Order: sequence, then C-alpha cells, then structure tokens
Amino acid sequence: MSQSIEQLRADARVELDVLIEHHSRDGEDPWEFLHALPTVDELVVRALRDDELERRGSMAEYLLARMAQRTNRPDADALRADADRLEYDILREIAHRHPELTRAVWTLAGDLNHARRSPAESATPRPED
Repeated sequence: MSQSIEQLRADARVELDVLIEHHSRDGEDPWEFLHALPTVDELVVRALRDDELERRGSMAEYLLARMAQRTNRPDADALRADADRLEYDILREIAHRHPELTRAVWTLAGDLNHARRSPAESATPRPED
C-alpha cells in the first residue's frame, strides 16, 4: 500500500464516523454500540491485512475459509485454524513494519482463537522434538 499511515488513519476516521452516524440514525443508543466499534488504528490494521492478503493472492481462500468456519462442516475447526494462522502471521508482519500500530495489531490478534503464539516464537511452526 502506498498510502501513509496518517492518510490511512484519516480514511479510517471517516469510515468510523460513518459507522457512528449509521448507528445513531437507526436510533441506537451510543452507550450500546460505541464500545463495540473498532478503533481507527484497528480499521487501519484491517486495511493493511486485506492489502497483504490481496498481494499474496490469498484473499479468496481466506474469505472462503472464514465463511466455511461458520458451518457444520467436519473441517470447520481446521479451516478456522488455518485462517487464524494466516491472519496472525500477517498481523505480526504489520506490527514489525508499523510499530505505531502494535497495540491495534495485538488487540486484533487476541481475537484469533487458534493462533495463540508468543511474539517471541517463529512465525512458522516448528516440528516437535
């Protein structure tokens, strides 16, 4: 992505403002929805993640895995784990490239159930001894 973090944050702020206005116009109480909305930096990290998925040519596979994980398929857990691992690795790369987004990266990484690894661990799994 060729945009600066400042520009991405400005775009994300506009997106967040639109979300707030949408909820407000629907008559929702801000106390009920504001805490559930992503932060500006979380929106930036998601945009960077999506750009990286596109760059790798993995967006379609990632989205299909995310959709399939919500089904009763016997491989739903495996699909979730694969998508979580891919996303976790991309999020780690974003944190390394953009230290100012580290808090948002780790917040989003904390939502992944099947990719729990220490930041000190390698991004690629190691065979067991």
